[in-house]
Amino acid sequence: MDLPKNAFKAALKAGQKQIGMWVTIPNSGVVELLAGCGYDWLLIDTEHSPMGAVDTMPLMQAAAPYPVSTVVRPGWNDAVEIKKLLDCGAQSLLIPYVQNAREAAAAVAATRYPPQGIRGMAGTTRATRYGAVKDYATRAQEEICLLVQVETAEALGNIDAIAAVEGVDGIFIGPADLAASMGYPGQGSHPEVKAAVIDAVKRITAAGLPAGILSLDPSLLDDVNAAGGQFIAVDVDMVLMRREAAAKATLWRDKIG
Repeated sequence: MDLPKNAFKAALKAGQKQIGMWVTIPNSGVVELLAGCGYDWLLIDTEHSPMGAVDTMPLMQAAAPYPVSTVVRPGWNDAVEIKKLLDCGAQSLLIPYVQNAREAAAAVAATRYPPQGIRGMAGTTRATRYGAVKDYATRAQEEICLLVQVETAEALGNIDAIAAVEGVDGIFIGPADLAASMGYPGQGSHPEVKAAVIDAVKRITAAGLPAGILSLDPSLLDDVNAAGGQFIAVDVDMVLMRREAAAKATLWRDKIG
């Protein structure tokens, strides 16, 4: 069996815009539903959800039959977490809270087998299709897409150095944590935060890498798209469900008086 292709990585390399949805509900049925909704990628989030590494595998399996890619976010830039997610079959990873080139290089090393990195060897995993993928140990990095998340004022100052790290395939801006870092907690749409996000997107693009974001602010998403943002997550499953459910309840409360 040949090494499975990473359509998301290929699309980013080709400069194609990719629309995403955030997944925080650890349920394969929810992921299967979202996988058929027309998104290019689904972000399976273990940082801000009840999920652990083992919970991501059935979610990736639920999405696999559909024309959508999965990206998985570990809880931290931790080699053990990254190793587990890769062995579960993740080919695209979003690493949170990367502050500088050294931390970006550590994330890259966690995705590579020696001598290029420190990923532990394991032959019978979902990543290798349980041993069926020929030459997986020497070719795995070809289809691994490593995205790093910059989400503080300090990290924004290091974008050029982070972008220069070999093995980093894209940079994602986290406006919520960035807002807190800038002194505006809970104000991801603050004008100064928006300006910093747009400037970062332009700098990432100028450095030759795709820029990404998640925001619930439509105007910010429009501005990021116009500035050259390439992989844009437009909503969160839990938020979407609550928003629509609450709106329906309000509608019918008004109808029935």
